[in-house]
Amino acid sequence: MAKGLISRDDILKTLEEYDALGRDTFLDRYGYREASTYLLVHEGKDYDSKAIAGVAHKHQHGEPLTWQQFNGGLGQAVDWLKREGFKVVASRNPKWTRDELILACDLVVRNGWEGLAAEDPRIAELSALLQVLAAYPEEERAATYRNCNGAARKTYDIATHHPDYSGKRTNGGRLDVVVLQDFLDRPAAMAQAAQLLREGLKAGTLETVLAEDDDDAEDEASAPEGRVLYRRHRTRERNKGLRKKKIAAVLKAGGSLSCEACGFDFALVYGERGEGYIECHHVVPLHEAGEGTTKLSDLALICSNCHRMIHRSAPWPTPAELRDLVQRQTTSAGAVMPGPRHADTSVAGAR
Repeated sequence: MAKGLISRDDILKTLEEYDALGRDTFLDRYGYREASTYLLVHEGKDYDSKAIAGVAHKHQHGEPLTWQQFNGGLGQAVDWLKREGFKVVASRNPKWTRDELILACDLVVRNGWEGLAAEDPRIAELSALLQVLAAYPEEERAATYRNCNGAARKTYDIATHHPDYSGKRTNGGRLDVVVLQDFLDRPAAMAQAAQLLREGLKAGTLETVLAEDDDDAEDEASAPEGRVLYRRHRTRERNKGLRKKKIAAVLKAGGSLSCEACGFDFALVYGERGEGYIECHHVVPLHEAGEGTTKLSDLALICSNCHRMIHRSAPWPTPAELRDLVQRQTTSAGAVMPGPRHADTSVAGAR
């Protein structure tokens, strides 16, 4: 049986059977569970999308797919149904992202660490910002995605998990507590991150910032400034013109392209293949530096490993701080760490 080879007519026949039998009988007959993530919406009614997609196979192939034979989400059942012109929506809203929680927690902080009612105009503004942020694609959002009720409830999830709160806590997620603690530990930096997010979303400058590769996923999840601003930060680092200017300035001043944190030199290890290669790190995170001109002194040349270690978790160490860490580790291991051979390149350079 070719999975996914179903027609619109097959699906319509299955919907008729579903209506005739009723939900419980239909699901029980074909061995399906209630939809946990996606619903098919047709003529004002909701249907269990995976069950409809699987059972529809019997009209062309003689037998339905069982629930174990395919995925009910994106890539299989949802795509098959949408391909035939049906509307599929999320049955529940996805978890809050770090960016969303930064915006919500900042509002709680500015409200004296108290939650806000759904009718509060500040909640309406937060809800509107979350819609613009669009942290998830449309097909993964339920009809109630980040509405005023949901946004208000999240402010109480945050407020009731504050260490000084003595009442009954609401059901919040693990990331709620992580972001809350970040605001307690680094209030100025987190407030600045929230401000840049608000300003960028209102101005429309953050809407189309896309991840450049999957390798950033782990770093984005723990970035002190959130995923959206982190991507903007990485865009600065990957500015080829600015990177070339930094490298040229280092070489002109008599330095070499060795890592400023650990001293690794690609050319010395890889020979001709490593000539001219080094990664560029923007030392000051975007939420601290803000938008504006980047100076060459804001940039550091570091190896891939050290770059990953810097971005691994908040707060980000500077190359000098990472170098101290590496030095302590190599000293305790009895090794000798090479020193970076960089000349001063604190020359202003416009991006």
